[in-house]
Amino acid sequence: MHTKRLAVGYGKENKWLATPNPGKHGRDESIPLILVVRDILGYADTGREAKKIIHEGMVSVDKKTQRDHKYGVGLMDVVEIPKLKKHYRVIPSKKGPVLKEIDAEESKIKLCRIIDKSRIKEGKTQYVLHDGGAMVSDKEDYKTRDTLVITLPERKVRETIKFEKGNIALVVKGRHSGHSGKIKDIIPGTATRKSITALEDIQTLTKYSFVIGNEKPLIKV
Repeated sequence: MHTKRLAVGYGKENKWLATPNPGKHGRDESIPLILVVRDILGYADTGREAKKIIHEGMVSVDKKTQRDHKYGVGLMDVVEIPKLKKHYRVIPSKKGPVLKEIDAEESKIKLCRIIDKSRIKEGKTQYVLHDGGAMVSDKEDYKTRDTLVITLPERKVRETIKFEKGNIALVVKGRHSGHSGKIKDIIPGTATRKSITALEDIQTLTKYSFVIGNEKPLIKV
């Protein structure tokens, strides 16, 4: 399967691009590694060069080597070129997902939003995360829309950021995508209206709001 350059917003010239393989992020919310290496980071001039870099294990995602050039990276993933000591995080912008360069210390964590939870055997709770991952815990105090600060590559919970007034959130979708600010209000949804979150001078759908810090963001945005 191919995706045209026009369809993914790379200009009006119809050139064939790679489509990310099905994975932890939706196809419309992820970027295949070949495009990350060649078009976004500029480490290759051609698709062949980009494939070689990836297939030889020179790129990692969330501290794990990825050799599939169609592997899709998405929101909050940490992409690294270990040989060059370069670290990047996928964050939202008005034009879609972009890679923001971060330092080595920040590359050790990933923020994961809880999108669902359910009770399982032995009284434990399973939490489903936005990146397709899941975790099982004895704790029941995590709520949907809270953010777990995960260590990489172990994927252990270091701390939790509650989705509540006063904390800092990032808009990850919609016309305000990429905007961040303090949560001023969370307006519950009704049968006819979806929940709205007010971030300082803007309002967005609550489902587009991703809490990223208490007094200040834990990541570079």
